[in-house]
Amino acid sequence: MTSTIKVDLKDLSPDALVDFLAGMGKEKFRSVQILRWIYQRGVTNFADMTDLAKSFREELSQRATITSFTQETVEVSSDGTRKFLFRLHDGRSVETVLIPMESGRNTLCISTQVGCAMQCSFCLTGQFGLERNLATSEIVNQVCAVRKDYSVDNIVLMGMGEPLHNLDNVVNALQILYAATGFDYGPRKVTLSTSGMVPEMSELGRRIKVNLAVSLNATTDKVRDELMPINRRYPLQKLMEACRQYPLAPRQRITFEYILIQGVNDSQTDARRLVKLLHGIKCKVNLIPFNKHSESPFQAPDEHAIRTFQTYLLDRQIVAIRRAGKGQDISAACGQLKGRIESKSEAGD
Repeated sequence: MTSTIKVDLKDLSPDALVDFLAGMGKEKFRSVQILRWIYQRGVTNFADMTDLAKSFREELSQRATITSFTQETVEVSSDGTRKFLFRLHDGRSVETVLIPMESGRNTLCISTQVGCAMQCSFCLTGQFGLERNLATSEIVNQVCAVRKDYSVDNIVLMGMGEPLHNLDNVVNALQILYAATGFDYGPRKVTLSTSGMVPEMSELGRRIKVNLAVSLNATTDKVRDELMPINRRYPLQKLMEACRQYPLAPRQRITFEYILIQGVNDSQTDARRLVKLLHGIKCKVNLIPFNKHSESPFQAPDEHAIRTFQTYLLDRQIVAIRRAGKGQDISAACGQLKGRIESKSEAGD
């Protein structure tokens, strides 16, 4: 006698949930009821879904499950930033960061992979290599877990991993984030960051609306090749053309993330090249001083260099925002908390 593998309902987009229930002979409106129980009320036990018939709840419990996350570790910064480590069913772990903004709103930074294959030289996560993609349920469970205790106003897919390297599960998760019966975030509240996977950028634009952030970090192919190996496959000319073709709403802009690294990409010549690269693209630039960690030789520029770089862009009508460093007194950089916890675990073996 073979046991049936249960379907995690958090792996199903709203349309896929309709199809799953249709296979059970159930009406479409049942999916609305179930989505509300899962995402708006945080229910994970079918027995608690009291507006469903008892026989239906029992059938669901035989065919499906609803997973949830419990934080293994949380670090709290003096500025209110909270960094969570979630342990997955196979023993692996991912990080999620809740960032309080000056506006009083909270932004949640979520992960899409365990590790990352992109191997960006400034990023600690890349040093783990790619272990695996996160399932749709593992992406949305980060949001579910944090929303139990905190308000979450905006979502950024900027945590561990390259979202476009896990495109199908990410699109499913976005559909759940957007659904009126799901989390009910509008596309304007969600931003996805990519290192520049050009074909997948085009596919993303065709499949779903989302704010796009491109991790740029260099103004020449030579420097970007060293910082971000993905550039060897999709160099700056191809990347910028893909950005020009990305579908934008009338008031929407692409965000370019530019990590300022002392002596690498922070010169006035770099600032001039950056202005030329961005010509004709509706955009803004987030300037991010490098967040130092022990595994990297890089340093952030001094205050004068950062201000001079930003001023050059502003004087040429490019919106250039210096992103405030958050969580500096905790394991703030992507991968630091995971790395420290994993190292302790290995030391204890």
